[in-house]
Amino acid sequence: MPTAQQMTHVFPVLRASGDSGLKGEVGHTGKMGPIGDKGSKGGTGLEGPSGLKGKPGTTCDCGRYRKVVGQLDVNVGKLRNAVKFVKNVILGLKETEERYYLLVKEPKRFREASMNCKLRGGTLAMPKTSNTNHLMADYVSQAGLTRVYIGVLAQSKDTNETSTYVYADSSPLQGFAGWSQEEELSSTVAPTTNSSCVELLPTGAWSHAECDATMFFICEFPKSRRRGGGGRGGTPALASS
Repeated sequence: MPTAQQMTHVFPVLRASGDSGLKGEVGHTGKMGPIGDKGSKGGTGLEGPSGLKGKPGTTCDCGRYRKVVGQLDVNVGKLRNAVKFVKNVILGLKETEERYYLLVKEPKRFREASMNCKLRGGTLAMPKTSNTNHLMADYVSQAGLTRVYIGVLAQSKDTNETSTYVYADSSPLQGFAGWSQEEELSSTVAPTTNSSCVELLPTGAWSHAECDATMFFICEFPKSRRRGGGGRGGTPALASS
């Protein structure tokens, strides 16, 4: 029969359990796990409240802009006419140190010819020197013409009941006049006649002409000069018609 000691080894003695120990400290944070799958799109949220009323806008100054646009249209039109003028005549111009000369092949009365030159930005050509007169006469001859209007005309009668001739700019004939011998004898005309205008012949001679007669004419344009009174200018002063 086993002893009590032997029985103790086989069947341990049961003892009462003790009190629970204190809670331990929090451990270290572990590593972050892998990123999960993207979630489904959420539903549409509720409509937010209406915003505050904005300030009134400024009044459009449209009139001023329309005026600017209108002026631009005018300037473009003038430029277009000027370019057309240059394209048509630039190769046919004659020139001196101070002026350009253009033979206009449009038959007109004297007054109409004078106005046409002004609309182009010049005046009827005024041969105030023998060199200028010779250049203009060659111009007429090379064009195969027999006569053209120039900027010389009779002034109103003076105290002697005669009419003296002046240039188109109202300056008197001084130092040069291209009258032929026959015309020089009658270089003053009665104011009752209409032969108070002057034509230039291809020979360089001047002749009286009826102002109502239609013929070609020569315009002159001053050369534009750079500021400071420097060298010669470039092109005629052009104006749209």
